[in-house]
Amino acid sequence: MKKLLAMMLTATMVLGLTACGTKPTDANASTEAGTSTEAGASTSETKTEAGTASSADSDLAYVRDKGTLVVGITDFEPMDYKDSAGDWIGFDADMAKKFAEYLGVEVEFVEIDWDNKVLELDGKTIDCVWNGMTLNDEVMSAMECSNAYCNNAQVVIVPADKADQYQDVDSLSDLNFAVEAGSAGENEVSALNLNYTPVKAQADALMEVAAGTSDAAVIDSLMAAAMVGEGTGYADLTYTVKLNSEEYGVGFRKGSDLAAELNTFFSACYSDGSMQECAETYGVQAALIEQ
Repeated sequence: MKKLLAMMLTATMVLGLTACGTKPTDANASTEAGTSTEAGASTSETKTEAGTASSADSDLAYVRDKGTLVVGITDFEPMDYKDSAGDWIGFDADMAKKFAEYLGVEVEFVEIDWDNKVLELDGKTIDCVWNGMTLNDEVMSAMECSNAYCNNAQVVIVPADKADQYQDVDSLSDLNFAVEAGSAGENEVSALNLNYTPVKAQADALMEVAAGTSDAAVIDSLMAAAMVGEGTGYADLTYTVKLNSEEYGVGFRKGSDLAAELNTFFSACYSDGSMQECAETYGVQAALIEQ
């Protein structure tokens, strides 16, 4: 009897030890599972952070997230100017509207001081400069620029009744010019050591000549064709000397992926003819560059 009781006690102890022995194993499994879950969460967080960093570096994502493309412009017919209702129109303005639609966002136009265009871009008060901007070394080193889309030149504007006196560069030395500050026109008159007064916009330069407060102005040839001569608001002015040849492009923040996106858009618009159609609306079709 005693032997039987001893055997039953031994069996009970063995079963008890076996049952206790499973608990650390289960606990370890839970701990390991927990560690695995934490590692998975950490990996997920890392991926999320990496995605956020990638988005933060993307101007395209930034513009789409906020839902607006803010375009920096000046009053510059036929590229950007207001209609009778006060809305911005023009070849550049209309193409900017189409690009915003292509991106799935709204467009907003902001008049800027042309001399501060890079500061406006870098400060994110605007997302691009789209205003008949000449692609020169200074611009291209400070911005991420699109492909050239229009040919242009800087031309001299004088009163029509004096045009015969100013037919070459040498004849310009005694004139006082009005030019837009920070523009290609200012670069040209400065390089020729001509006397000039910087003004806010090319439209202001024309007004200076019309009012007689400046002898001449230097503006873009596309603007001159639209705003100067018979049938325009400045019928008493004309353009004479061509100072250079140049090309227009759109400027974005340095490193912006929006420039490549715009190039893709330009190529599609040129291929389907909508770019040419828009250009014809504003009389600049002859200046278009094939995309």
